[in-house]
Amino acid sequence: MPDPLLDSHPILPLLAADLRARPGRLESDDGDPIRAAVAIVLRASHESPVTSHEEIPALEVLLILRAQREGDPWSGQVALPGGRRDPEDATLQDTAIRETLEETGIDLSSNGLVLGMLDELRPRTPVLPPIIVTPYVAIAPPEFSLQISDELADAFWVPWSTFADPAITSESTVNVRGADWKVSSYLVGERIVWGMTERILRQLAERISAL
Repeated sequence: MPDPLLDSHPILPLLAADLRARPGRLESDDGDPIRAAVAIVLRASHESPVTSHEEIPALEVLLILRAQREGDPWSGQVALPGGRRDPEDATLQDTAIRETLEETGIDLSSNGLVLGMLDELRPRTPVLPPIIVTPYVAIAPPEFSLQISDELADAFWVPWSTFADPAITSESTVNVRGADWKVSSYLVGERIVWGMTERILRQLAERISAL
């Protein structure tokens, strides 16, 4: 039977098929790294501006703004829902689903659909702990009221058109532990999307643009 989530936007069945045919590349786990997972949550929305035919809804992606927390290396940054794997998580996909539910109230296991994984990543910044992040692409229902946890300062939907062209990038200056860094980034209003989140979104943009 057709899946209403998968059929909610014409790009989603193509993306699902591509992720099945070409699952993401695994990173070597040398150095006993921490394992974590994030969810790139997409939805079809009739609320965002439509850039093509009127009957095709806009595609959106969910971003979060982490709260300021002492000791958190990603404190205050724009990110994707996710976090470290817990012992009770049977798989890293379970980690992404659990963290998305805890942080945003979206239950991907019962109301959403996980399409597959992208390439795993490690941080490029030497000051960050050794960690491997596994990104999973998922679909959420078009209509859903976010329930934001106290770990977040905000959660918001952004038109995918912001990230759709993998050739478009901005250079931004960010302050990390008192030092200024020039980084490749996306700009979402006054917010800077950089680091592993920028790399994950660019990776998905390259996938979609090749479909």
